[in-house]
Amino acid sequence: MYHRYDSGFYREIDRWKRGVGWVAHPEEGGARASHAVVGNDGDVWVVDPLDAPGVDALLSEFGTVAGVAVLSNYHARDAGVVATRHDVPVYLPQWMDRVAERVDAPTERYAQTLGGSGFVVHRCSPLPGWQEGIAYRQSDRTLYVPDVLGTGADWTVGSERIALFLLARLFPPSVLGQFAPDRILVGHGEGVFENASAALDAALTGARRRFPAALRSSGVDQLRALVRAL
Repeated sequence: MYHRYDSGFYREIDRWKRGVGWVAHPEEGGARASHAVVGNDGDVWVVDPLDAPGVDALLSEFGTVAGVAVLSNYHARDAGVVATRHDVPVYLPQWMDRVAERVDAPTERYAQTLGGSGFVVHRCSPLPGWQEGIAYRQSDRTLYVPDVLGTGADWTVGSERIALFLLARLFPPSVLGQFAPDRILVGHGEGVFENASAALDAALTGARRRFPAALRSSGVDQLRALVRAL
């Protein structure tokens, strides 16, 4: 589900004018995705990264790294390694626990706005012990969701292009209903770049109705992913 050894290569995903994503272990079931986005300050903000050979060259295409952001309390990943290499802090929401002790790099806390990135981060706690920050930038309508939404085969059923994590389908987080994104980036899987708002609306409004189908098709795999993360 999640490979715990060093990556030998990465696969690029989600490229657009102001950012790019990559998967450091393309063969793993968990489909963990990392992203770099150009901030309103013109610098690069690296989000929930997994390291791999060649990642620094990829980042340099977009500019100078200003910071590394962790937006899920289970996404410490290689944030400390990447931050140390670029001599920048790891940025954490004020309310997020667990991560600081798992990154070997200086950390910087923020209330809601992520430095000069332009992203406003909203707290989401769909289950006890699960904390993630939903990041939205109004200027280009970019939404990033670390865990509660995903696009992999283990997440979606039927015609869904993006879907809530299995247990979150029963009580869709209300915070997601306020956004009208042009693109959605996720921490597990490739992003949605076409009719993103419609895809998000379909994921939220049909979540409970499609819960039985999701339970049948990928319930075991999703629960296994949760256990592996914990």
